[in-house]
Amino acid sequence: MKKLLFLTLLLTTCLIGFTQQRFSKSDIKFLQKKEDSLKVYSVKLLQGINDIDRFKADSSFTRMFVRALKTTNSFYYPFDSIESVSKIYAPDSSFRIYTWQMVLNDNVIRHHGAIQMRTEDGSLKLFPLIDKSDIMQDISDSVGDNKGWVGAVYYRMVEKEKSGQKIYTLLGYDENNIRSTKKIIEILQFVYGQPVFGDPIFSFEKDTVARAPVSRYIMEFKKDAGARLTYDDDMGMIIFEHLISETNEPKKKWTLVGDGDYEGFKWVNGKWLHVEKVFTEVTPDGQAPVPKPVNNTGNLLDDRSPLPKQ
Repeated sequence: MKKLLFLTLLLTTCLIGFTQQRFSKSDIKFLQKKEDSLKVYSVKLLQGINDIDRFKADSSFTRMFVRALKTTNSFYYPFDSIESVSKIYAPDSSFRIYTWQMVLNDNVIRHHGAIQMRTEDGSLKLFPLIDKSDIMQDISDSVGDNKGWVGAVYYRMVEKEKSGQKIYTLLGYDENNIRSTKKIIEILQFVYGQPVFGDPIFSFEKDTVARAPVSRYIMEFKKDAGARLTYDDDMGMIIFEHLISETNEPKKKWTLVGDGDYEGFKWVNGKWLHVEKVFTEVTPDGQAPVPKPVNNTGNLLDDRSPLPKQ
C-alpha cells in the first residue's frame, strides 16, 4: 500500500511539472474556465430537479468536456474539481478513463464515459463509451467494444499481462435501481489499437463445485448493504465479501448481504482464479473483530477491521 501511495504521489508530481512546462498560459486559463463550468453541470447530473433537467445537464456536460479535451496535452490536465466524474490513469499511463452516471429516476441510471489515449503530439484520441447493458442478454459473458459497454463508475485499475498482451482489470460500481446495487470486475484490453471489454478469464476451476468461466464478475446485493470489493496490493488479490440472502432466497439479488467471509481472485497463468475463502484462520473465542471503540472525547482508539478500507 505504501508503494502504491508513493507511486501515485510521484505520478501526480510528474504530471504537475509536465503541466507547468507544456501548457501555455492561455491553454491553462481556457481549461480552468471550462472546468468551472463543467463542475456546475456535473452536480446537476445527479441533483437536477427532474429527469429532463439532468438529461440536459448531461448533454451540455458531454459537449463541453469534449471541447476541453481537444486542448493540446489535455491528457495531463487533472480536472480535479469535477468530483462526480471518475478519472483513472492506467498504471502504465497509456490512457485515462473517465466514467460517470446520470440518474434518470430511482430505477433508471445511465452510465457515460470515455477513454482518452496518450498521444505523442498531445492531440486528442478519444473512444466514447456507450452503455448497452440494458439490452444485453447475458452481461457476465458478453465481450464488446466501446460501443457495447457494460456501464459502471470505475474506482480502481490493475494492470497484468497475458501472452504479451496487457490486461487492465477495472473495479467499478453501478447504483442499478431502488432495490439493489452492483459492483463489477471488468476486463479491458486493446486489440489492434481498439478497446475491447470482457474476456472469459475469470476461472472457477478450483472451486468445490466447478463452473464455467465468465467474461466479467458482477456482484449484486441489497441496496446500501455496502458489500466491499477492493484490490489488496500486499496480497496481490481482488477481494470481495461473500454474499448470502437474508431471506434464504439467493436468486433475489436485493436480499443479498455480506456475511463476514471474503472471496477473491488471484492472477494465475493469465487468468483470475477464484478463491472460495480468502481468510482460513479460525478466530479464537472472544477475539473476533469488533467495531472501532470510541473514548469519551470522541476519538477512535483502535482499528481491528479485517481488511483495508476500499
